Amino acid sequence: MTDTQQADTSGHSTKGAYVTTGEEFTRDTQYIETRITRDGADGFPVEAGRYRLIAARACPWANRAIIVRRLLGLEDAISLGTPGPTHDSRSWTFDLDPDGRDPVLGIERLQEAFFKRDPHYSRGITVPAVVDTTTGAVVTNNFPQITLDFSSEWTEFHREGAPDLYPEALREEIDLVNKRVFTEVNNGVYRCGFAGSQEAYEAAYDRLFTALDWLEERLTAQRFLVGDTITEADVRLFTTLVRFDPVYHGHFKCNRNKLTEMPALWGYARDLFQTPGFGDTIDFDQIKQHYYIVHEDINPTGIVPKGPDLAGWTTPHGRESLGGRPFGNGTPPAAA
Repeated sequence: MTDTQQADTSGHSTKGAYVTTGEEFTRDTQYIETRITRDGADGFPVEAGRYRLIAARACPWANRAIIVRRLLGLEDAISLGTPGPTHDSRSWTFDLDPDGRDPVLGIERLQEAFFKRDPHYSRGITVPAVVDTTTGAVVTNNFPQITLDFSSEWTEFHREGAPDLYPEALREEIDLVNKRVFTEVNNGVYRCGFAGSQEAYEAAYDRLFTALDWLEERLTAQRFLVGDTITEADVRLFTTLVRFDPVYHGHFKCNRNKLTEMPALWGYARDLFQTPGFGDTIDFDQIKQHYYIVHEDINPTGIVPKGPDLAGWTTPHGRESLGGRPFGNGTPPAAA
């Protein structure tokens, strides 16, 4: 999901228009909810090689899908297309690929796959999106469900030793944690950055740091968010934390303190970053380019900051002392 790309009257995504003066930020969460399942109930059965995940490394919502795909070993079953960090006035573009086209779908803009699904599609052109390569049309861009289905519907194609990211016994707690993390943290940073008034910004700021304080306390006593292994909840929090100091602290004015100044959260984020499947999916240059170039109404100069110093991400985190087994009875994915 790009950061709330808006649809203009011609059905195109509008670069740079993110803040509505005088209003608080409200995320559009109406996505294409078609699912790819074992029984193919929605007309799209699980089938290796048929679907392509389109996920920009710059986007935190898309980054989740890249991480889960890698942790579960779905690389051979679901191909990956990666748009560049910025998008034009219509949608994400494949400017990193030869000739500016996705090598499998043959398209220049993700918008083309959405219009294959619905020629009159007028909502945001968002990542992650899963495209049916047999038709070139988007199947779904429902980002929370995509990763859950990777865990529960694609088990036939999981690698040997793949972790259970959504264990039955912990799903109720994972869902509760995910709900608060999404509302207050994942989306909370955007409510700060895209606030249209001082009042809306300060209210969003207070809510964000209340939630971060709750997470700091929770993670002081336990290594992972839910249970003693990595779960979907950790993936969802990580992609916000890894962008916090490079982007959200300054660009979105989430500046009570840096992530590096919250000992438990900083240690937790480094622990995950150094775990195969997490840090090896991160491209800090693309992350910064996306936010600082695309958000023209927040950063009209388009200047991308050189900092912060990223060397700390690979320093010892000491979280092993809290116990826990990152992959449970499973194993890490092979080196990227």
